Amino acid sequence: MSRIDESKDFIPVRIAILTVSDSRSLEEDRSGQVLVDRLTEAGHVLADRKILPDERDQIADQLRAWVADPEVDVVISTGGTGLTGRDVTVEAHRDVYEKEIDAFGTVFTIVSMQKIGTSAVQSRATGGVAGGTYLFALPGSPGACKDGWDEILGKQLDFRHRPCNFVEIMPRLDEHLRRK
Repeated sequence: MSRIDESKDFIPVRIAILTVSDSRSLEEDRSGQVLVDRLTEAGHVLADRKILPDERDQIADQLRAWVADPEVDVVISTGGTGLTGRDVTVEAHRDVYEKEIDAFGTVFTIVSMQKIGTSAVQSRATGGVAGGTYLFALPGSPGACKDGWDEILGKQLDFRHRPCNFVEIMPRLDEHLRRK
């Protein structure tokens, strides 16, 4: 069963938050703020925070910039994961991924089902890795961000979480780039 191993030290990671919205400003960004509050309360570092419109190329370019930045370990985006024509965040993430974390979307759906029932089928939450950086896309509602953090990311981004977590394999995420 999963648990926190109190004998291990917490290792903070540097997390960038991207809100994808055509209409929100930083002051109105409740979903992004939920993530900022939770990551800082957990002891992680807010590496950067931005808001971009629902434009696939702009989103992918920002993700690539953060992947190239050694001061960013994880990117979490919120918004643009639905089914409408303007929802292009998932496609932008997949433009950047080297490897997709397939089970992230599945686990997010399971968590969502417990809260919103079959409406969870409309979420396209996704996760992946590029250049040694984790990338996650959550829906744009504050509730979805709370669920994504509280039930998945908060645990997987805690080095003390057992039986395994994302942090312990971070040093090996880009090993293919270092091979000769």
